[in-house]
Amino acid sequence: MVKTANLYNATGKLDRDQYVEQYAPLVKRMAHHMLAKLPASVQLDDLIQAGLIGLMDAVSRFEEGQGAQFETYATQRIRGAMLDELRSGDWLPRGLRKTQRTIENAMQRLEHRLGRIPNEGEMAKELGVKLEEYQEMLQSARGYQLIYFDQNDDDDGSDPFLDRNIADEDSNPIDILGDERFRGAVIQAIENLPEREQMLMGLYYEQELNFREIAAILGVTESRVCQLHSQAIARMRVRLRDWQG
Repeated sequence: MVKTANLYNATGKLDRDQYVEQYAPLVKRMAHHMLAKLPASVQLDDLIQAGLIGLMDAVSRFEEGQGAQFETYATQRIRGAMLDELRSGDWLPRGLRKTQRTIENAMQRLEHRLGRIPNEGEMAKELGVKLEEYQEMLQSARGYQLIYFDQNDDDDGSDPFLDRNIADEDSNPIDILGDERFRGAVIQAIENLPEREQMLMGLYYEQELNFREIAAILGVTESRVCQLHSQAIARMRVRLRDWQG
């Protein structure tokens, strides 16, 4: 935790440069964490740059005594700036959606046929590709979301994904109860994952480690963690299709 008293200049105003230096690691960590949920077309440097702009905006707007710690306030501004950057670009190519659906549909067919979770070799065979090609598909499908994009083949005219998935402050209690039921279904879907994928999901979503940190723990490459994450999300989406209706 940064001591606010050390971040004022001689005039008693917030020292902008000092704040940026102190909180730049927070921006980078948030960018790494967000990047793992986005397609490979999104560049880390773009997210970091947008986040730093959000951090500087937070410094200029923050006032002591407004009921929030600076880090909490800055996190909101940084995240908002990154989302604005994503909204401004074509960050979800149509080809990525097709790849996601192809993997998911093949996985569902195999689960019904085999009565169990298919392994990567079986998935590659079902798709008619080599194992390396299937793993490349998983890599390109980085950005797989549990609830994502659109649920129809025709995505023309739909509202932007980010706008449809940002929490609504005016949501009613019925919706919250629905979210709790969905949370339970998600937990069950995670428990049905292979052991290594369960561990990955726990490290990423509960402990909030980024893919680089998880790779070091699992003893694999960062790209392999990305592949396993995409595959885990595909498995969960197959399990949750009926719930989503």
